[in-house]
Amino acid sequence: MIQETIVTTQDAEGNTHIAPMGIHVAGDEYIILPFKPSITLDNILATKTAVINYTDDVRVFAGCLTGRRDWPLERAEKIDAYALSASLAHCEVKLTHTEDDPVRPQLFCTAVHQVNHAPFKGYNRAQFSVLEAAILLSRVTRLSAAKINTELEYLHIGFNKTAGPNEREAWEWITRAIEQKLRESVN
Repeated sequence: MIQETIVTTQDAEGNTHIAPMGIHVAGDEYIILPFKPSITLDNILATKTAVINYTDDVRVFAGCLTGRRDWPLERAEKIDAYALSASLAHCEVKLTHTEDDPVRPQLFCTAVHQVNHAPFKGYNRAQFSVLEAAILLSRVTRLSAAKINTELEYLHIGFNKTAGPNEREAWEWITRAIEQKLRESVN
């Protein structure tokens, strides 16, 4: 199963990096698959820890992909790291082993502490649409402009029916960034 999360990591100097990431969950094992090169990959390899954050505030996903990475944090409880303050739950993990890959290495982790902060009431269609649009933005150099535009048109249908102010703000950030990257790829 793949869960869409926000992964927070620390570098060797203690600086926190916040990144949206689909992680694989297999029983008690969490597999983080950052692309090479990435700050998340470097940080986990350096510190052997990460925090997997579960949030329903899609602005965090959209913000991280559009240069808005200043989100409130709280100290993790069992590892030297930080969790996202806006998380509904978080899982503090330690790296157990890696499987290298030239594109996307697998970082196998085990939970050392899990906390539920608030109930998850589910995503509405607008939140789902923002998450999917964020994934499109993260892959804009790997997909055709036609594919991206077709996907966005479809996602916009459900988005329009259920979006609140947070989802509208996140959608605007994502769609502007996609438009800019597509214009840059043409030039």
